[in-house]
Amino acid sequence: MIKKIVAACLLILTSSGLLSAQSLEKMHWFNEPGKWDIQDGVLKMFVTPQSDYWRISHYGFTVDDAPFYYANYGGEFEVKVKITGNYKARFDQMGLMIRIDHENYIKAGVEYVDGKFNLSTVVTHKTSDWSVITLDKTLPYVWIKAVRRLDAVEIFYSYDDITYTMMRNAHLQDNIPVQVGMMGASPDGNGFEAVFEHFQVKHLPDQRRLEWLKSHSGE
Repeated sequence: MIKKIVAACLLILTSSGLLSAQSLEKMHWFNEPGKWDIQDGVLKMFVTPQSDYWRISHYGFTVDDAPFYYANYGGEFEVKVKITGNYKARFDQMGLMIRIDHENYIKAGVEYVDGKFNLSTVVTHKTSDWSVITLDKTLPYVWIKAVRRLDAVEIFYSYDDITYTMMRNAHLQDNIPVQVGMMGASPDGNGFEAVFEHFQVKHLPDQRRLEWLKSHSGE
């Protein structure tokens, strides 16, 4: 009897992660921009001029003032969004952000640097680091996806929401709720129009619990 119950629990856990669009109207602003709008599940914002997220390393300053539209999530999950930006100035950027607090966060997306488009990831734990993949063409849009599993977040990009390529694997403390959402920054510029479409979060069953259920399925 116990074996049947455990098997049923496994089935529910592994099938419960259907994609569902986050209700944008129920999300929250951190550093709300002066101009933004939500229509038909699409978030448009004019990114605040002279704003960014960065802590200390290389540049010697700390900033935490760019717009970030988020919801709170616990456990393991997958999040993705389609981003389109009218990038203008050096370091104009937009994408996903996963944030514990002002000292621990990951932001990933597209960043415009010296006339080139880059797939960019900043990982911050007390201090920030920055990794980029320079693109050889101008993109009308790109999909960014992040998967949180245990104490790591894998970041992916796609041109079609079908084939995804990993761009970063980074540490993030597990078993703690996080803020998940869409951010834009314009550190050197006067702001730009950023459009976020098809923002979705998919709950993933906890890996440790699944392993425990499997190991105890014969009891």
